[in-house]
Amino acid sequence: MNVPLVLTHFLDRAVALYGDKAAVFCEGRSFSYRQLEGRVNQLSRGLKSLGVEKGDRIAYLASNTVEMLEGFYGLFQLSAIMVPLNIRLKPEDYLFILNHSESKVLFVDQDLYDLILPIKESLQTVEHIIVHYKEDATDEIGYDEWLAYFSPETFKRAELDENDVCSLLYTSGTTGDPKGVILTHRNNYIHALSSMHHLRVTDEDVYLHVLPMFHVNGWGAPFYYTANGATHICLKKATPEAIFREIKEQGVSVIHMAPTVLNSLLQYYDEHKPVIEQKVRIVLAGSAPPHAFVKKIEQELGWEFIQVYGMTESSPLSLISRILPQFKDLSEDEKSRLKAKAGYQMIGAEVKVVDEFGAEVAHDGRSTGEIIVRSHGVMKGYWKNERATLEAIQNGWLHTGDVGTIEDKGYFEITDRKKDIIISGGENISSIEVEGVLYDHPAILEAAVIAIPHEKWGESPHAYIVLRENEQVTEQEIIEFSRSKLAHFKSIKSVTFTDKLPKTASGKIRKIHLRNEHIESIKV
Repeated sequence: MNVPLVLTHFLDRAVALYGDKAAVFCEGRSFSYRQLEGRVNQLSRGLKSLGVEKGDRIAYLASNTVEMLEGFYGLFQLSAIMVPLNIRLKPEDYLFILNHSESKVLFVDQDLYDLILPIKESLQTVEHIIVHYKEDATDEIGYDEWLAYFSPETFKRAELDENDVCSLLYTSGTTGDPKGVILTHRNNYIHALSSMHHLRVTDEDVYLHVLPMFHVNGWGAPFYYTANGATHICLKKATPEAIFREIKEQGVSVIHMAPTVLNSLLQYYDEHKPVIEQKVRIVLAGSAPPHAFVKKIEQELGWEFIQVYGMTESSPLSLISRILPQFKDLSEDEKSRLKAKAGYQMIGAEVKVVDEFGAEVAHDGRSTGEIIVRSHGVMKGYWKNERATLEAIQNGWLHTGDVGTIEDKGYFEITDRKKDIIISGGENISSIEVEGVLYDHPAILEAAVIAIPHEKWGESPHAYIVLRENEQVTEQEIIEFSRSKLAHFKSIKSVTFTDKLPKTASGKIRKIHLRNEHIESIKV
């Protein structure tokens, strides 16, 4: 028997087993899984009334809300394609994505509508704009009033196949126009099965949406937490205060986030010492966190730290870093070191480190190469961009552009992005390694290291530093600190102090912005 792996199965299961259980809390509202299904059916009928058919692209510019969550399933019942939009882009970015994706309908939160207004007349394919939390002043369709026109009864779905496209996810576009990553139901379904296993998701979980749902479908969280009948807590504004409040009041058991968000939580904890009685799993992806972060989470807060690795093009997760049974007797320092790595292969993913000729490097934790991935989650390709697809997927493997190592224990470590490696006097320097040292300085809150031109060495490491409140330190002191911890050729040669670092919506530091800023400062 061949049963298509389609994402609508996940909500069906939740309704069948957990119909009266709280499915989602959002902005003071609560919905059971049966009520969520009713809203999803209303949405599907509403979209059908607008002429939405199989394969049509529907865009969402929305924060973490019940409207965003139900959007996935409402679209999928029509076999339409979700196009989530990063809420931190500029109007011209939305213009490109909406026109390039040929989106037919746009859903937008009221507080984000001003980002669409300047480009509204230039949209080529968008036929309808529907506003969540609509205010009277907005000259568009209001979501709640519109939804109320349609029945919550069972909706007759379009014929679905596991190879149908369900997600069109645009990358950040740091080196040109954003690229649309095409993911299918099968991609997301098998990724969900693997992720829920490794993250130990159960029907007792209470998941707090801190990671944006528009970011690679929230790493698939709307799928595997729903499949297990877990409770979703939607948080539009993810401040440290709000996160700790929800953890305490809602009994949150698991959160996904970027390192910069974790850093802000640790700062808040140091200042306020909130008391949380339940165990919480913190799932982190992005640059490797300092070992001190791991220790603090597990030893001071008593929570569990889980590092994962992935990218949009692989649905996204491929690696997870927990302590395997055979390493339980390692010292606590060694365990923290392992947990801060990208991790080992998840079920369904093959991962290798290869040199410039495509040969696998030695598993010695020192030999570096490019991380490549082959998995059920790897994308179908880039939307209307065959050349980029052929560059990314070669001989059946996705080339990530990340540089890393693998050690004999089977743990991978990301040492840098290809474009972020600093080549000084012919030697490769990992910006991530240098940043890890800087985070050990007690006065430093955040650090980002980039390559800048150097007359003698070609390039040298330059640090952008955000200091902790009420701390003072000189450029020379930081330089000397790095020299005391690193080989001298790796140590930073100059520092820029700043109030904040530019970040993506998921919390990753935008080094391309820092490089451009430095170039402009040289011109001046």
